[in-house]
Amino acid sequence: MDPVGRAFAAECARLTEILAELVDADLDRPTDCPPWTVRELVAHVRTGVGRLTDMLAAPAPPRAEVDAAGYFGLAKFTPTVDADRIAGARRDASPADRAALATEFERAWRATDAAVAAAPPDRVVRTRHGDAMGVTEFLRTRVVEVGVHGLDLAAALGRPPWLTPPAAEVIADLLTGGRPAPAGLRWDRLTLIRKTTGRAALTAPERSAIDAADFRWLTFGR
Repeated sequence: MDPVGRAFAAECARLTEILAELVDADLDRPTDCPPWTVRELVAHVRTGVGRLTDMLAAPAPPRAEVDAAGYFGLAKFTPTVDADRIAGARRDASPADRAALATEFERAWRATDAAVAAAPPDRVVRTRHGDAMGVTEFLRTRVVEVGVHGLDLAAALGRPPWLTPPAAEVIADLLTGGRPAPAGLRWDRLTLIRKTTGRAALTAPERSAIDAADFRWLTFGR
């Protein structure tokens, strides 16, 4: 399995373990992705990890046109797209209980894992936004979905972040374009991901170091 596939499986397996430990009352907690509750955010992540199954069952576009960084463009976060994403998660989450959400999440990611393993490595898929992408590049965006929203879920549940090292490596590499953060920041991967995705605020010295180094990272909606 390639590093992206390993990261996807590791992060999904960890979230599966977390979901199995929850109680139904946990699902009604608010998150930092308003207006979603934990229940709705889990439903959103479940839908996201399951998309590749149908994409791989559809005809393949002739060639890839967008990579993972290009997928997270501003066009994906218009008010219309955001409203559809929010409504979809709220619809898919109700009235599922904890056991149902956990079971459905595991079923979705394992189906994707199996579909990707059976596909040629150069397979091209078409996203719901119309982008033609290599299957590994789209899977990279799924690692971001599970990993970064896992940070949101951990915060909502009052738990320490459970981001797995394989997922942290894939996400950090995508966010920075493979470039290291300025050495003076002394960020580990978890801190880099939290800071660059808005899950943790930048301090004034950090902002100065970033500006001085002309450090740029990928930005996308929550």
